[in-house]
Amino acid sequence: MSKRVKIGSPLVAVAYVRVSKDDQKLGPEAQRASIEAWARSQGVHVAALHVDQGVCSVTPIDERPALVAALASVREHTAGVLVVAKRDRIARDPALTAGVERAAAEAGAVVQSAAGEGNGSSPGDEFMRGVIDSASRYERALIRARTKAALAAKAAKGERVSGGIPFGYRLDVDGVHLVAVEGEQATIARARKLAAEGRTLRAVAAQLAAEGRVSRKGATFSACQVARMVASAEVQRAA
Repeated sequence: MSKRVKIGSPLVAVAYVRVSKDDQKLGPEAQRASIEAWARSQGVHVAALHVDQGVCSVTPIDERPALVAALASVREHTAGVLVVAKRDRIARDPALTAGVERAAAEAGAVVQSAAGEGNGSSPGDEFMRGVIDSASRYERALIRARTKAALAAKAAKGERVSGGIPFGYRLDVDGVHLVAVEGEQATIARARKLAAEGRTLRAVAAQLAAEGRVSRKGATFSACQVARMVASAEVQRAA
């Protein structure tokens, strides 16, 4: 006999915020403001807010400390809602988003978006959520394809891409071209090899830390940083 789930109050919510390194236009403060405005309009009390900083949109639930804490907070506060600023803050993968919704349901809550897309329990709402989640995955794929093409073109010319200097390189004295950094390139190659063995991003990050491989700032790598290193290796092969 399955354990009966205790449904939380629809007037109590726990907020979840996710920001990856590339999500500058929707940073934590913007997401927080959107959630707070939604709560005021709905008469909902936000009992807790948890932030995953630098977490990729396809990172599994158990590799997101703040999401795990948010689900625990749902039970702690008997909240009936796990609220996000937009549905793509959950994930950009329909299967992963569905997994988060199941985990929330097991904790007694429903997932709602402060932006309002797909909220509700009607068949139409369920259909709309599926469309939104699939569109989010498609958008992610487009962004990756465009970024890979742009980086490959730059790499072929040995030019610096916009923004910071990517890990694995330093800026040449001409201020335009990039020069490979041997030690960092070795770390990228190691990350790529570990990922090819089928290890999760978090497992790769843990192995790099165990080997004493750290970022330029001397910090251990996050799963999101590992994902970027593996992607950078793909760009190099394409170039």
